[in-house]
Amino acid sequence: MNAAKTVTQKELSKFLLNVAVVRPIFIWGAPGIGKSSLVQQFAEQLGLPCVSLLGSQLAPEDIIGVPQIQDGTSRFCPPGMIARKEPYCLFLDELNACSHEVQKAFYSLIHERRVGDYRLPDGSIVIGAGNRSQDSAIVKPMSSALLNRMVHVHLTVSHRDWLEWANANAIHATVIEYIQIRPDHLWSQPPKHEEPFSSPRSWHMLSDAMHEFGDAMSDHELEVLAYGVLSPHHAGQFKAFLKQMRSQYELAAIMKGQASWPSAPEDRDVLYFLAQSFRAQLIKDLPSDSTAVTQQHRKTAHRAKALMKELSSISMEIAQMVVAKSSEDEGLPGWLMVEIVRDLPRLAERKDGAKK
Repeated sequence: MNAAKTVTQKELSKFLLNVAVVRPIFIWGAPGIGKSSLVQQFAEQLGLPCVSLLGSQLAPEDIIGVPQIQDGTSRFCPPGMIARKEPYCLFLDELNACSHEVQKAFYSLIHERRVGDYRLPDGSIVIGAGNRSQDSAIVKPMSSALLNRMVHVHLTVSHRDWLEWANANAIHATVIEYIQIRPDHLWSQPPKHEEPFSSPRSWHMLSDAMHEFGDAMSDHELEVLAYGVLSPHHAGQFKAFLKQMRSQYELAAIMKGQASWPSAPEDRDVLYFLAQSFRAQLIKDLPSDSTAVTQQHRKTAHRAKALMKELSSISMEIAQMVVAKSSEDEGLPGWLMVEIVRDLPRLAERKDGAKK
């Protein structure tokens, strides 16, 4: 399903409080962005127990139960985890990963809040969740009858919401600091082949392991761990970030002229990370509209051009990476690009020498 509009974690919590109490909701979103934990937190807010069913592991009888003979007639008895006497939150996780037969078993449960003769207690809530087809996850088309029985909402990743949560939940300080610098690395599109990818869940796993290792963690162990939970690009950048933290090189010092770009071949990964951070800092600090440029912006731009010249003398390829357009952001402001290319025309060339 395509997302016409999306909500962040905080926005979803408010949405659930106002909608889920009156209508069933289906939460769409990529793997690992916190759908399940948000539903658990929502149920806790309301003081309701949360019963989770994993759609990909269900059979129809897990919902409607098995028949029993009573007074000469058959009667379906739903399982005890569903047939409760007190109100609760029923969370149907991976609902769109279950078979069509299981989906049909959910019809009356979602729409009428009943299974056979059993009805959910008043005050109970039904929430479904699932991944999208573009996430390379196990998904099956949902019938129009099932789709039309729920309110649909699309969850997106918000680094601000996640950082607020991370600071309150003992996430490793290094992970928090990295995401503060590179918020665009909190999540990456799941690959079409078997390969780890970055998500709030994978950063949480990385944090847990780093806490367990403590200060005794070696560079090799960190590398194995990072590449085991993050996308390869983000893992390499995180490794370089830690190396940078342990070295004398800091972006703030470089920007102020108190340090220089690292130029040793063994520090190329640190240089790449610093250049990426330098690019992100310029995009953050400088306005895209030239009419909004202040004297302080001009000073930053002047220093940026000098640093670009120094960087290009060490690695033209990395310098070109700083000014290149990216699908992840809007790139450097156009007015700054004009000034940089005017002073350093080689940055406007591709590797094959052709003009961009």
